[in-house]
Amino acid sequence: MNYRAHETAIIDDGAEIGADTRIWHFAHICSGAVIGERCSFGQNTMVAPGVIIGSNVKVQNNVSIYTGTVVEDDVFLGPSCVLTNVTNPRSQVKRQALYEQTVLRRGATVGANATIVCGITIGRYAFIAAGAVVVKDAPDYAFVMGVPGRVHGWMSRHGHRLANPDAEGLTICPESGYRYQESEGELRCLDLDEEAALPPELSEGEKSYDDFKTADTDS
Repeated sequence: MNYRAHETAIIDDGAEIGADTRIWHFAHICSGAVIGERCSFGQNTMVAPGVIIGSNVKVQNNVSIYTGTVVEDDVFLGPSCVLTNVTNPRSQVKRQALYEQTVLRRGATVGANATIVCGITIGRYAFIAAGAVVVKDAPDYAFVMGVPGRVHGWMSRHGHRLANPDAEGLTICPESGYRYQESEGELRCLDLDEEAALPPELSEGEKSYDDFKTADTDS
């Protein structure tokens, strides 16, 4: 066994779990789930059959990931966020063969207590605010908040609001210095491909979010 699981966790036969993944108290990984390397599953989490999860995924306490969900690399699922797999559930109507696919693309963040209604795609590095209810696709780097969730701007790969673009739509992440450009309702990073890993020197945070806000105010 090349992963670590707490003695209270239940790992069903037939689950595939990558190296250096950690599974904490009272978690349940079902048969047929596929999980990558270096993931973390907090207390009282559940991964259903057929779920596909990439590497370096962080799943906080009290999150259930249901059949039909695809979670790509580097996704963060905040405490008690909710994922679904049937849009119109009824106890009297069996729809196990009709589970809808929900895709969380690379680097996306879903905040605490947010709800992702099934059948949609959350784009790369999109940031879903705590408590939001998301009912439609979110583009790459979108900052989504509210009920129902709406796009309220853009977030950098490091999780900072990207404001005050210049005349060409360019804006800069205050933490990484990477340049981002908006065009026709889409945002792209000009300095690093969306599928590329962060370089090691940018993978360790050195200042808090409040520090960056203070620096912006002072300037």
